[in-house]
Amino acid sequence: MTDTIDPLALIADMGRRARAAGAIVAGLPSDARRAALAAAADALRAAAPAILAANARDMAHGREIGLSGAMLDRLMLDDTRIEGMAAGVAAIADLPDPIGTVIDRSARPNGLQLSRIRVPIGVIGIIYESRPNVTADAAALCVKAGNAVILRGGSEAQHSNRAIHAALVAGFVEAGLPADIALLVPTTDRAAVGAMLAADGVIDLVVPRGGKSLVARVQAEARVPVLAHLDGINHVYVDGSAAPAMAAAIAVNAKLRRTGVCGAMETLLIDRAYPQASALITALAEAGCEVRGDAAARVLDPSIAAADNADWDTEYLDAIASVAIVDGVEAAIAHIAAHGSHHTDAIIAEDERIAERFIAAVDSAIVLWNASTQFADGGEFGLGGEIGIATGRLHARGPVALEGLTTYKWVGRGTGQVRP
Repeated sequence: MTDTIDPLALIADMGRRARAAGAIVAGLPSDARRAALAAAADALRAAAPAILAANARDMAHGREIGLSGAMLDRLMLDDTRIEGMAAGVAAIADLPDPIGTVIDRSARPNGLQLSRIRVPIGVIGIIYESRPNVTADAAALCVKAGNAVILRGGSEAQHSNRAIHAALVAGFVEAGLPADIALLVPTTDRAAVGAMLAADGVIDLVVPRGGKSLVARVQAEARVPVLAHLDGINHVYVDGSAAPAMAAAIAVNAKLRRTGVCGAMETLLIDRAYPQASALITALAEAGCEVRGDAAARVLDPSIAAADNADWDTEYLDAIASVAIVDGVEAAIAHIAAHGSHHTDAIIAEDERIAERFIAAVDSAIVLWNASTQFADGGEFGLGGEIGIATGRLHARGPVALEGLTTYKWVGRGTGQVRP
């Protein structure tokens, strides 16, 4: 299909097909969806050579157009990452089925029996950039939760996405699911994104996964509900009671394990009472991180660059971290409230009282104690994968997986009750 097609007509047609397929899949028994996802995992493994060849085309183009190292890392696939995708789909297949789960039940004084039951949301639109693994994760999670999905990946990963999507659909169809349960927008025309955002009544929920400009556009233009986070300005606070070896290991891992993920630490806050602050800064620098510090941090290590006001509000997604020296946990909480993005924040402390104060006061979707922010991931939370991280306060928060892709309906069972 070419990029000359009318995007509004395209998305309307895809929505119609997806909704029809979703109605079929939502009515299937749990074992049918589990078998389809297992078949899709096998199909991904079998298609690894084709996926790698497609990804090589995307990587070559990405280098030609000057994608950053972090973006190329997100884009790159190898045998290990393809196996990880397939294993993720297989893991989702074996998760407990949320559809039909009774959330709660009650009996009214008149004998009416009420219950709330989990049901699919309907048609989910996923708009994403760079990471081709999202194609597999999103499709698997949506199908497991009984939804249909319309995928719109970035142009930089178009060949990889098409190869992964083809493998998934082959597995679904082999297991008896309709091919339209997972549709990939076939055009790179950016107008297709606008058409998805305007598709009220066609798409029930949009989930953007990508850079700040993409998410900001989705949140500004969408006429359908959106589940998203804008920034991952994540903090690690090292309390005066922290164990030094643990603090250094977590800070380095949180920043440098993978700098381009949304769970990466961007700001390190160090308690003025922490006795090894200078060594902590040195550990980051020696691990290859560019450190930018406030005045107090630069007194401890004059070799680091000076941080300016913008640094505290920047998601670097690179081997750069800002460091501030703060007066205890209350100052750390205040700094996070002023500059954080409600994504993921961590405290390193041996003092349980201080840690619990931090956990209670920091208003983020994920708050960690003595653990790296890089654990901000649905797979690491035992969810089998994630559709994204949500930082809002409605419907779902944190890693959004199967439960976040369902809604509920009320069911009443009576014995002839009429309302007086």
